[in-house]
Amino acid sequence: MENRRVYMKKKKRKRKKIWTFVLLPLLLLLIGGGAYATFLFNKAQSVIQQSFEQIDGREKSEKRMKEVDPNSDNISVLFIGVDDSNIRQKKGMGAVRSDALVLATFNVKDKTVKLLSIPRDSYVYIPIEKKYDKITHAHAYGGVKATVETVEELLDVPVDYYVKMNFEAFVDVVDELGGIEFDVPYEIREMDSNDRKNAIHLKPGLQTLNGEEALALARTRKYDNDIERGKRQQELMKAIFKKAMSIKSLTKFDDIMEAVGKNMTTNLTFEEMKGFFAYATKDAGANIETLHLKGEDARISGVYYYRLDEATVDEIKQTLKTHLDVSSYQARTEQFAQEQ
Repeated sequence: MENRRVYMKKKKRKRKKIWTFVLLPLLLLLIGGGAYATFLFNKAQSVIQQSFEQIDGREKSEKRMKEVDPNSDNISVLFIGVDDSNIRQKKGMGAVRSDALVLATFNVKDKTVKLLSIPRDSYVYIPIEKKYDKITHAHAYGGVKATVETVEELLDVPVDYYVKMNFEAFVDVVDELGGIEFDVPYEIREMDSNDRKNAIHLKPGLQTLNGEEALALARTRKYDNDIERGKRQQELMKAIFKKAMSIKSLTKFDDIMEAVGKNMTTNLTFEEMKGFFAYATKDAGANIETLHLKGEDARISGVYYYRLDEATVDEIKQTLKTHLDVSSYQARTEQFAQEQ
């Protein structure tokens, strides 16, 4: 165990990354949930219009025969968390990499959601560079477009939409919600959002976390590994969903949307985002299942990577294809050609 901990410490980067994607899907449900209140409707529309940014040269996924609509089709959204903070810029840390990647698929008939965390060090093929590298580097090579294409290459499913956000809104949103209830798995000492070492101290057990505490728990990499951290972030996401959809949170939507919107870009239009309302209002809320990619630590030419287990990747591919009700791109292309 001690050897494992030492090994993990050696893998740590010079600067700890802030894993904030637990906040990204929240906006989708907030916009849908508030769309019928006049004030929130107008506020949401303004936020999305300011945040809208199409992917260059791409109106739809190349793995789609036609454009899709969240109101009537099964769709996928790639959530991209980045750290492009002022602190990072002042330190001259270069091209922005993706700190966190989560692919969410939405089944319109069952109103179910599947969330797949993709470890940032995953050794994958990056089409824009025509080489294998860490998936986190795709964003540095070619931004959102390169990241989306890399995920499509890895999983052989269309990525219809993206939502990219930095960490600035995280603390504000959790605090606006009045904190979130979470079962902390172990004692941690972690830096806060201003990089003050050991500023956050949490003991294990069920408790209400404020924004800084939730951020510390989402970002820490000292006590386990990337896979366990991904699972923890998904559970934090669920906790935020649950709190955001409570009656007590309705009055906070204005401030929440303001905090999220100014730190986000997306190719979802306001009308498309309204399609997620049905997921938020189904029974007790959206039925969310979390998925995980298995793999193992590896060193290639002296560089650390996370080598994904091929059998697990194939299993995940099939699960996502079934949820989206799509076959492989090649099969759908052949079928489309036959129908013409």
